[in-house]
Amino acid sequence: MYRFVLTRQWVCLTLVALVLIPAMIKLGFWQYHRHERRVAQNALIEANLTAPPKPVTELTSPGHRVPRADYWRTVTATGVYDTAHEVVVRMRTDNDDKVGFHVLTPLVLADGRAVLVNRGWVAGDGDPRAYPPVPAAPAGQVTVTGRLKADETSGSSGIKDRKGLPDRQVMLINSEQQAETLKKPVLGGYIELAEPVPADGSPQPVGKPDHDSIGAHMAYAVQWWLFAAAVPVGWVVLVRREKRDREAAAAKAASAGDPEPVTAA
Repeated sequence: MYRFVLTRQWVCLTLVALVLIPAMIKLGFWQYHRHERRVAQNALIEANLTAPPKPVTELTSPGHRVPRADYWRTVTATGVYDTAHEVVVRMRTDNDDKVGFHVLTPLVLADGRAVLVNRGWVAGDGDPRAYPPVPAAPAGQVTVTGRLKADETSGSSGIKDRKGLPDRQVMLINSEQQAETLKKPVLGGYIELAEPVPADGSPQPVGKPDHDSIGAHMAYAVQWWLFAAAVPVGWVVLVRREKRDREAAAAKAASAGDPEPVTAA
């Protein structure tokens, strides 16, 4: 009755179905794990943003790699801006996705060490190789509050470190690279400035990380699992339809006096 499922056409169709089912299940779990990571990251961001500020020197030191548990941790630092070694970071976007630069200014602490401070975003003047107009950093001793971030690398940032850049322009925010220029110890990671906010709004402060939305990963996971469940159901429907069509063809042949039943291709 169902011997047709052993034909070449049906064997191939069955094999495709058997491959699709585990593939779709795996894709569903991949999206589910992405959902879990997003939820965990949102919780980490919320906890670190609302935690009481800590001196940056308590969380990092020269050569220290900032762990993920300390990302976005609110920190404070007191020192004097070293504007002579200020650089800008290329290919950065503002809150409206306009491409410009981030202003990176070393803050020299009382003990002689420095910490990098991302003061915010500025627009270029039309020539990407020219140093953009950058508002002067506050003079004298200042206390800044911001979010601790890890050093950027070509792997983690998605931006390749390029050689031959214009003077005082970099592609990555990296404390080890800047320590070579400053000739002094630089704390690992950097501070994303939150306060004080410039009176004229420039540089434009970097916005807080998104930690409210969870994306559509869970919906995609359910969608893949529904697809996986639909494959065997669809296979059964096709088999039953093929069986019905073959039986109808055989009955028609018999009623017409055909000595041999007609089989579908």
